[in-house]
Amino acid sequence: MENRLKEGEERVRSVPADGTRLPIALSATALAHPIFEPVRPALAALLREPGWPDAERLNRLAAGLGAAPRTDRGIPVRFVAPCPGEGTYYEQRVFDSGGVQTRPHNWHDLFNALAWIAFPRSKARINALHAAELPREGGRRGPLRDMLTLFDEGGAIVACADPALAELIRAFRWRELFWERRAHARSRLRFAVLGHAVLEMALAPWPGITCKALIVEVEPALLDAPAAELVGALDARAAQWLGAHATTGTPRALAALPIFGYPGWMPESERADFYDDTRYFRPLRRAQVESAAGVG
Repeated sequence: MENRLKEGEERVRSVPADGTRLPIALSATALAHPIFEPVRPALAALLREPGWPDAERLNRLAAGLGAAPRTDRGIPVRFVAPCPGEGTYYEQRVFDSGGVQTRPHNWHDLFNALAWIAFPRSKARINALHAAELPREGGRRGPLRDMLTLFDEGGAIVACADPALAELIRAFRWRELFWERRAHARSRLRFAVLGHAVLEMALAPWPGITCKALIVEVEPALLDAPAAELVGALDARAAQWLGAHATTGTPRALAALPIFGYPGWMPESERADFYDDTRYFRPLRRAQVESAAGVG
């Protein structure tokens, strides 16, 4: 996934980020494409006002939306300007102070802030687990923090109302999932993307964008709930799952998911042969047979 993140970053460099306004040309994409649904209220508010948002404006935005992200210690999260030369680890600084350093004119950091607003429980749990693990590592990063970083940067929560569809994801049976059973997938699956690197790459979408997904089993009624209710429920479930895997989590606990395979998320998804391209819709390798994550 790291290679795909780098490739996606190259594509996003062509997306402008000037100091006068969030690019108006992006407004239709940002407000219309389903991948931005969890952060859409924040994006809509930002696009109504001139100027690239600084840290204080992001704090006002969070308050205006009724969001009150806090660390797992209960410290209010505040978006702050970067402090060059600070020696402690980023995650430790966030855990100790609640200060999330946010660079101006930077899509990556902007989407990180919006993820804190949309998924406060998951972001706080990710941060707390990083901070707890750092002293134990002895300078050698372990599999738990690898998993946390992949989920933070490229994570998606899959709300699934049919266990058979979850098994298709785990088995990499993409054509069956997204084409042969596309009507059922549309009615029984929802994707909520919290990974801020993936949200950044989605400004210039392409089929190679792959998430690391947590699959959450839900009742069908939740899939038809208002977006804010669905995202809130998934945020709570993801935070619970992360806490339960505080000592055992590894990257293999998350399922690879070519996010733009979801029916209708790219124009090409209206053709069956789209799902035959194994550059993006890769088959399951024997080494990947270990089961991916699920929440009952």
